[in-house]
Amino acid sequence: MFRHFFGIAWRQLLKRKFYSFINVTGLAVGMLCCIVIAVYIQHELSYDQYHAKKERIYRVVQTFRDVQPGETVSTPSPRDYQVWGCAPVGPALQADFPQVEKIVQFMSPVSLLLQRGNIRIQQDNLLFMDSTAFDVFSWKMLMGDPHTALTAPNSIVLTKMVAQKFFGNENPVGQALLVDNSTSYIVSGVMEDVPSNSQFTFNGLISMVTARKQRPDIFASDSWGYVDFYTYVLLKENTGIQSLQSQASSFVRKHNSEDKGYAIAFEKMTDAYLHSVAGRQPGVTGSTFNVYLFSCIAVFILLIACINFMNLSTARSLERAKEVGVRKVLGVKPSSLMGQFLFESVLLSLAALAIAIPISITGISLIGNLAGKELNGSGFFTPLRVMYMIGFAIGVGLLAGIYPAKFLSAFRPIAVLKGKFNPSGEGISLRKALVVFQFSMSITLIAATAIVYTQLKYLDRHDLGFQKEQMLIIDFEGDEKVRQQIEVVKKAIADNPGVASVAASRAVPGEFLPNAGTVIQGPNGEMIYKGPFIYEIDFDFIPAYHIQFIGGRNYSRNYITDSAQSMVINEAAARLFGYTDPAAAVGKKFGQWGRSGTIIGVVKDFNFRSLHQAVEPLTLRYGYPDMLNRISVSINSENISATLANLKKTWDAIAPQRPFTYHFLDESFGAQYESDRHFQQLFTLFSILAIGIACLGLFGLSTFMAQQRVKEIGIRKVLGSSVAGIVLLLSKDFIKLVLLAAAVAVPFCWWAMNKWLLGFAYRITIGPLVFIEAGIIALGVAIITIGWQSVKAARANPVKSLRTE
Repeated sequence: MFRHFFGIAWRQLLKRKFYSFINVTGLAVGMLCCIVIAVYIQHELSYDQYHAKKERIYRVVQTFRDVQPGETVSTPSPRDYQVWGCAPVGPALQADFPQVEKIVQFMSPVSLLLQRGNIRIQQDNLLFMDSTAFDVFSWKMLMGDPHTALTAPNSIVLTKMVAQKFFGNENPVGQALLVDNSTSYIVSGVMEDVPSNSQFTFNGLISMVTARKQRPDIFASDSWGYVDFYTYVLLKENTGIQSLQSQASSFVRKHNSEDKGYAIAFEKMTDAYLHSVAGRQPGVTGSTFNVYLFSCIAVFILLIACINFMNLSTARSLERAKEVGVRKVLGVKPSSLMGQFLFESVLLSLAALAIAIPISITGISLIGNLAGKELNGSGFFTPLRVMYMIGFAIGVGLLAGIYPAKFLSAFRPIAVLKGKFNPSGEGISLRKALVVFQFSMSITLIAATAIVYTQLKYLDRHDLGFQKEQMLIIDFEGDEKVRQQIEVVKKAIADNPGVASVAASRAVPGEFLPNAGTVIQGPNGEMIYKGPFIYEIDFDFIPAYHIQFIGGRNYSRNYITDSAQSMVINEAAARLFGYTDPAAAVGKKFGQWGRSGTIIGVVKDFNFRSLHQAVEPLTLRYGYPDMLNRISVSINSENISATLANLKKTWDAIAPQRPFTYHFLDESFGAQYESDRHFQQLFTLFSILAIGIACLGLFGLSTFMAQQRVKEIGIRKVLGSSVAGIVLLLSKDFIKLVLLAAAVAVPFCWWAMNKWLLGFAYRITIGPLVFIEAGIIALGVAIITIGWQSVKAARANPVKSLRTE
């Protein structure tokens, strides 16, 4: 029976090569999309899954809310918490809860100048971390002892990539690196590079005792207000987090009772990438919405390919009607006929899979590049997964072929052999419904792509309230010699041709900012405590960035007290402290981090962070030289390469101990939207594939319909019909279906993309134009697809079609 089915199926495939090609191509592309999206989703779901003790690892999230005297403290919401917290919480948890096996803490990433001989690199993303790191996390040590590597002061563990930069193939353990031209760190180990599917990544680990020696005050048991630590907890086996969570409130009251706004909670580490809404994450986060969305896209594209198969199979029912009639007369049962037709569809599906798998190796790399992920298909196709794929292909074949098989096997042999068979209205209606579904999905993807593109264009063109173009940022990372002569350095840079202005600051827009406990006199004279963000800047920062004032003035060298007793805030900060008219905050008293004085100016709100967030309260505090890390240089657009060369010469002359490391602000600020651009690229690709598969099916269907009406077309031409009239006759039904599909696509697409846009504080409004444009594009592609075959049929010689009856 199998050989019989296979022989018939093979003859059918060869007999109708064109339709077989369309079906196999459509299914292959659909399966290809499913495979590459499955790899992408697997990668998203695999974050932090490589840790052997992952089920027992939790992280502490903390909230530092501003609570006024007498104010009722509400229960924090998940979005009130942040992962960035204080140091004392770790040791206190270890001491109070016997369920805790290990605590590991690490600080915010730092960038240090590392040197060995003539090799000098400003190495970023280095972490000060507890010695328990390798007991909690499953990072593989290649050289050195993981249990002692981070116990001694000034010891550093390098990743394999960084170790090779300095030592090549040598064993670096025990060798020294000069750090920031002043201190020697001993390499105590080399570890594997952190996997790409890790929520936080780094290039090296420095022992936490090194940080304790440098800043013992921030590790004190009463330093609950200093925030610069991430705390992870490893529970003992057969214990749960519930007991710790239930006692969190009493724990906080015991150790930090004075801060009414402070609270802690626990998050499972494996939930951190996709499911956490806490702020101040230690690394990248993903989106469950994107995972669900791309899963749906994969299903939609595969369904579109299956619909092509169903449409062509049912449309070609007349061709195979006599075959079915003869087989039934000869005694073949309907179930056997169904088996034959299902076997044909499964064979096509398996052929599509055989094409999709090798192509997907390249496709996975392409998707990885578009998504900004390190995706590799070489290890994905295990024997077990290939077996699953074969089963999946068989399922797809059955899904695509079940209706055509049932439809074809149900023909009445007497009617068919008498030539009285006509396709049923039910079959025609189903084909129309399936075409509508195909194009509604395609139009949805086209419209969604347009919305994503428009939103990103809106972000690029949005007035941020400060100058970011042609702004060069020199990263001197707090070099002491540069700090000590910061004004001399600035003047030397400013003297270069092509330099418009120079300023110094601790950070620049788009970079990580701390919060500062701040009291400001409210409208009624009361002192109000809040925790706005803080920029530490010099006299020239605000004018260099063209930030506008709405009240008051900038810091000035003409006022002696400005550097110690003055402060500038933004509009959002003024509103935070109760001022409906932000300019009214000028002249009010303030207190912040050991300083007190008067607010001298209020600047207009400017987007110092990503446009995903609204402008938040900000204080722009004068920064003493020992707090500065960046020099901002506004340069002219003419002959940038010459300006850069001159700046390098100047820098090498005045700061030879520090390499000339720089970046352009517009590039680093724009990097915040990198994931959104990847999202757009993926959407565009899948939209093209979806509309391509739909048009492939439409092309086959229109070709078949034209062949079925060839005599009608011949008669109409003999009777005087024009080519245009015949093309319209053949196309109008399909055009109506595409227009109906556009109407179906609008509400779903509007809902889904509005949900996506909620991730931006500044966003476009979805209007009808984008759906009209998407419909026009889909209609245009459909008309071209149908029109080419329609024109060919309309221009055919009617004598040939009417020669025989």
